[in-house]
Amino acid sequence: MSRKNYKPEQIIGMLREAEIRLSQGQTVGEICRGFGVSEQSYYRWRREYGGMEVSQAHRLKELEKENARLRKAVSDLTLDKLILNEALTGKY
Repeated sequence: MSRKNYKPEQIIGMLREAEIRLSQGQTVGEICRGFGVSEQSYYRWRREYGGMEVSQAHRLKELEKENARLRKAVSDLTLDKLILNEALTGKY
């Protein structure tokens, strides 16, 4: 089974289409088979992207990247501080 990585825009589009199909009486299973994804993926996407606009999804990804960058910077600074403290106290 091949795994396809969908872009947030595609996921949001599929979720909107799924909402329309659900209102027309289709089941989640039928919709997922039509999209070629598992129900688990559908529910995960709905939890993550449900109710979002495309611009909000872009902003979310930008914030996640920025958060990762800041975490790395804090981690590096913490490590530098620990090394300096060890050097000052004479522990090797």
